[in-house]
Amino acid sequence: MVKKTINSYQNSFRGLSKEVWWLALITFINRAGTMVLPFLSLYLIEDLNFTLKEVGWIMSSFGVGSLLGSWLGGKLTDSWGFYKVMITSLFLTAFMFIGLQFIHSFFGFVMGIFFTMVIADTFRPAMFVSLKAYSKPENQTRSLTLVRLAINLGFSFGPFLGGLIITGLNYSGLFWVDGITSMIAVLLLKSVLKQKEILPQTFESTQTTPAETSVYQDKAYWVFLAVVFLMGFIFLQLFTTVPLYYKEIHGLSEVKIGLLMSLNGFLIFILEMPLIHYIEKKLLNKLKIIAWSLVLMGMSFVVLNIAPWKGVLVMGILFITVGEMLAFPFTNNFAMTRAPSGKEGKYLALYTMAFSFAHIFSAKTGMGIISNFGFETNWYVMGSLGMLAFGLTFWLNKLVQTKT
Repeated sequence: MVKKTINSYQNSFRGLSKEVWWLALITFINRAGTMVLPFLSLYLIEDLNFTLKEVGWIMSSFGVGSLLGSWLGGKLTDSWGFYKVMITSLFLTAFMFIGLQFIHSFFGFVMGIFFTMVIADTFRPAMFVSLKAYSKPENQTRSLTLVRLAINLGFSFGPFLGGLIITGLNYSGLFWVDGITSMIAVLLLKSVLKQKEILPQTFESTQTTPAETSVYQDKAYWVFLAVVFLMGFIFLQLFTTVPLYYKEIHGLSEVKIGLLMSLNGFLIFILEMPLIHYIEKKLLNKLKIIAWSLVLMGMSFVVLNIAPWKGVLVMGILFITVGEMLAFPFTNNFAMTRAPSGKEGKYLALYTMAFSFAHIFSAKTGMGIISNFGFETNWYVMGSLGMLAFGLTFWLNKLVQTKT
């Protein structure tokens, strides 16, 4: 039984190109360094003494910058090519993150985080398009899952190390590490990956749209983007309001917060690839899987209201982790396979922009609800939004089946 499980785990990684493995390593290095993000709201409140409302505005500025960066990344990817966009974004982001630690005013930080995210998030559409170039069509979901595995391994390592740096040094050390790891990532990318053209798809997908179809006329894709927005809206609470809840309600230290949040990345690192491999072999309906994953995400917040017992914090992390494992790889895959040849940048830019819109409203809304009504109300609101996304996903499934 153990041998069979090990073989199944190994099989889930077979057949992926060496470029995808290199891209995963680069992503791991970059993600492990982004340890500022899980602690950003704590840094703004504890070190800079900003109010909850001010933090909400800063996180909204984060989202607006991400939105513009995602749109710009899609445009530049279609005109420059994904490779140049990835190199430029990583290089400039290194200096932007280092510079953030020297900004102490509210308005300054609003503008600083905005421009940082404009530059940083041009990388995301380009990275998604690169997977279309570096992997075979039949391996795209697993290639994406491997990159997500690297992201989550980095996320598992980053917050724990970040908690130690804060305890031993201070928050400014996080900004230096962010910048240095971005520079290491760009040097490695330049050394091991070469520019490659995107080959036409050699297989048919029930999600693929005609090449002449504009993304703005693709009704099913816009319903999909609404689902992605809601998914991002509730998921991003994990990085904004949830750390505050851990600190203010349950009294956890930064190290304990980092350890608890690292559980998310560690479980995804261990379980996501075999799970995706199993689902693909069984040919299960991926949109229905996304639908039920959204229920789990919503429940991860509602469960926090069960009791003032610290065990519910672990339950919440488990629910959102399983939901994330089921939702993110298949929403990414839907966006990639829905895009006609030559329009990948536009489709994937809109996909990342849906998350950016979520950034704009998620933290601001969550902070506002908490400030006026408390954490408990916020968790019920997030659970309700998960159920709304659940219903929209079933509508999307009907549209896709009717080729709308």
